[in-house]
Amino acid sequence: MSPGAIKKWFHIHKWTSLVSMVFLLMLCVTGLPLIFYHEIDHALGYSVDAPVIDDVGPRANIDDIVRDATSRRPDDKVQYLVGSADEPDLWFIRMAEDINALKASAFYIYDARSGDFLHEYPLGQGVMNIIFRLHYDMFAGIAGTLFLGFMGLVFVASLISGIVLYGPYMRKLRFGDIRRLRSKRIKWLDIHNFSGIVTFVWLFVVGLTGVINTLSIPIFGQWQASQLAEMVAAQPERRTDPSIIPSADSALRAVQAAAPGQHLGFMAFPGNHFASPTHFTAFMQGAESWQSKLLQPYLVDAYTSRIVAHRELPWYVNALLLSQPLHFGDYGGMPLKILWALLDILAILVLISGIYLWLKRRHTTFEAWFAAAREDGEPARTDMHNAPVAGNS
Repeated sequence: MSPGAIKKWFHIHKWTSLVSMVFLLMLCVTGLPLIFYHEIDHALGYSVDAPVIDDVGPRANIDDIVRDATSRRPDDKVQYLVGSADEPDLWFIRMAEDINALKASAFYIYDARSGDFLHEYPLGQGVMNIIFRLHYDMFAGIAGTLFLGFMGLVFVASLISGIVLYGPYMRKLRFGDIRRLRSKRIKWLDIHNFSGIVTFVWLFVVGLTGVINTLSIPIFGQWQASQLAEMVAAQPERRTDPSIIPSADSALRAVQAAAPGQHLGFMAFPGNHFASPTHFTAFMQGAESWQSKLLQPYLVDAYTSRIVAHRELPWYVNALLLSQPLHFGDYGGMPLKILWALLDILAILVLISGIYLWLKRRHTTFEAWFAAAREDGEPARTDMHNAPVAGNS
């Protein structure tokens, strides 16, 4: 590239990095414990494991579990029955003051074999809740989530511009060279560039999936307004009958019979915006690899327990579902989580070194940076607009 083109990329990298750096540092610091959210929750006693049962008979009737949950909060509604492939012997019941409330009022954990109540998850409490909210929306709701998504886009732009600049900067240096005998700024610039190039792919993937995750509300909103609305509209109109209590157990058994080998991700109850006033919607997951992260929606008549509609989710919902576990390394068990944590620490080094470089030389010109980039050891003047000696820049 010509010096003029390099100069443009230099300014793009500088300003996109400055705009996003503090927020990305916060996201990396809070993201580190979130990689181990499940393990930390169990260590703190917020979640529990299923007890050991020697004689395992038929699994508990879900309707009995729903009745128990309702008795604990008679004025609230059951929104979802939630399952987990990692904890197949547990059922989770989410309740809220209204069937469509965004905020849960309770989250109960039951033994899926005996139906026994095991634990109430402490909503909105503890240090992990604070860390999650900072990472998710900075306690600013959807506005905070979308703002962090925009910062993620700016960060992706800084990564791309950094890759463009890496070639001109490193053309006279061996890969991984850290010029320790030069000025402190040059040494930190080499550290910044080396750690950045080593973690580039990971940073790009995590940054892009983070942006996609911030769009979860509008993405699912689009699915509800289009595909789910079409599935419901295609069914004969039926009025709700207060004398008939829909059976969640029968609805799930019907879906399990139609989708052998799959397990329940979650099931929305009638009246919920993921279902309809007269239908359950069971979202099933595959049993292997990436298919276990995708959802298959089944619309079930709440009065007859008959599956009335089933469609593949559109590509944009699948992109979101695949990006969520990839963002936190939740694909390959503990080994991948540890790798994600190590890469997160390297990313924090990239960001801290970038902040240090800016604070150390806030007024460094492009010519001074380019002069340092052209050197491979001995000070030498460049031919670019009388740039200063790199060793003194």
